[in-house]
Amino acid sequence: MTIEVTDSNFDEIVLKSDKPVIVDFWAEWCGPCRIVGPILSELAEEYQDKAIVAKLDVDSNPGISAKYGIRNIPTILFFKNGENVDKQVGAVPKSSIESKLQALL
Repeated sequence: MTIEVTDSNFDEIVLKSDKPVIVDFWAEWCGPCRIVGPILSELAEEYQDKAIVAKLDVDSNPGISAKYGIRNIPTILFFKNGENVDKQVGAVPKSSIESKLQALL
């Protein structure tokens, strides 16, 4: 299951995690975001013991979106040990996201 993160809980859930974290920056009105959403839900189930998959609504959480320079959505940021280590912009196949996640495990 994906976790909903916000400006207020981002540091606690993402930056302080002892597991790799994928954060999907998305919005309700974004068509390509609807393509990526189910892929991330699948990855959340498949990697539930190894990684955290989170979603951040850019419209409701402008602070974190601005901090990481999110200009296009969907943007997926990959975090390890509190550091942003990789990025994927746009709707891509599951294999693309999964290979970036595998590199962090």
